[in-house]
Amino acid sequence: MLLTKDENMTESPLLQVRLGNIAHGGHTVARHEGRVIFVRHGIPGELVSVRLTDSAPDAKFWRADVVEVHEASEHRVPHFWDAADALKHRDPVGGAEFGHISLEHQRELKARVAAEQFTRLAGLKAEDYNFPPVQAVAGAADGLGWRTRMSYSVDGSGHLAMSAFRSNKLTSIESMPLAHSAIESSGIYAVDYTGIDRVEVAVSSADDQTILVLLSEAKQGAAAKVAKQFPEGVNVASFSQHGGSAADGKGTLQVLAGNPWLGEKVLGEKYRITGEGFWQVHRSAASLLSERVLDLIEPARGEQIADLYAGAGLFSLPLAKSVGQQGRIFSIEGAPGTHADAKKNLKAFGQATVIRGRVERVLRQVSRDAQLDAVVLDPPRAGIDKQVAAELGSSAVSRICYVSCDPASFARDIARLTSRGYELEHVEIHDLYPHTHHMESIGLFVRQ
Repeated sequence: MLLTKDENMTESPLLQVRLGNIAHGGHTVARHEGRVIFVRHGIPGELVSVRLTDSAPDAKFWRADVVEVHEASEHRVPHFWDAADALKHRDPVGGAEFGHISLEHQRELKARVAAEQFTRLAGLKAEDYNFPPVQAVAGAADGLGWRTRMSYSVDGSGHLAMSAFRSNKLTSIESMPLAHSAIESSGIYAVDYTGIDRVEVAVSSADDQTILVLLSEAKQGAAAKVAKQFPEGVNVASFSQHGGSAADGKGTLQVLAGNPWLGEKVLGEKYRITGEGFWQVHRSAASLLSERVLDLIEPARGEQIADLYAGAGLFSLPLAKSVGQQGRIFSIEGAPGTHADAKKNLKAFGQATVIRGRVERVLRQVSRDAQLDAVVLDPPRAGIDKQVAAELGSSAVSRICYVSCDPASFARDIARLTSRGYELEHVEIHDLYPHTHHMESIGLFVRQ
């Protein structure tokens, strides 16, 4: 074991290891003297030196970052972003942890992770299922410029900043290559954000130029001063943490310049998304996912369909059009700001009932009052609540379309649904997060 001195003059151990299989979360698995080490910034098969970042003697496993490559994989490429390159920085910022891997191999590794999760957590057998590849998504060939939503911290000097994986240490940044070009050219990096602790920036994928900046105040009154620094045409709003936050809907949203919302357009339909609301991050995601959900769920005139975790109504709106006035759509969402967006986006559709509340409770009531023909699920990263799975099993709805951004929670929920009488008829995976370990899965379950 080699030792180096970090910036605080404490000893930081270096180990030379051979990297093994890819693991969920952006790690490869290595072993040293019987100890399992989850290593970031490597590629399976490489011989590397790693710096231990978490090596408590009683820990079940250790964590480490690659600092030097002795035998490189044929799939290793120069990282496109210096701030995220572990070979150049001790604390590489998160958000581009696969940037040192060719895009084609990134997708191969993601497919391996998904297959492992489906086998281990969902109980699916490889001989019974043809696990899908990860499909590339239309966009830039280099996988850059796809993020229409960005979230930044603010460092002690008032600059936009990001942190390393599992670290509170902030690194100021002057660019983020995965961000949409309109965000990068909007002037946000030149602003002094003193008094602000979080900055959310979004661009409309409908016109590729309208920018909305949401400032979260650490010091009351700071947002008004910061807003004056933005170029004309940038929409700015603030969310005061005094008395609440954007997440719980109890704070105060204040418009400082322009509108506190963006217009989006998907499959010919218009949506309005406020700074508090949720929208898909990849510039092509909303259209792609809407098309695939409609193709898989096959909504028919007169059907009754529940859209759970419905957000701003991305799927609820085209579903409402498909079932017509004779049908009914239940658009269910818990977050107050996003629920308000859904009400606006669906107000022209009398067949759409927009409900705010905990999904498992609302679903129970809806299932009693209506005979559901189908359900669409697009839950947060943690997946569905076990009570939701139980309610779906009790409802005996004939088909369920599940959209997931996490293969582990999706695999766990596959097991929950298949144990309650459903069969996974179809699954596909899309690379909606290039240069990261994330992926988007869509599954269709049918009642056996």
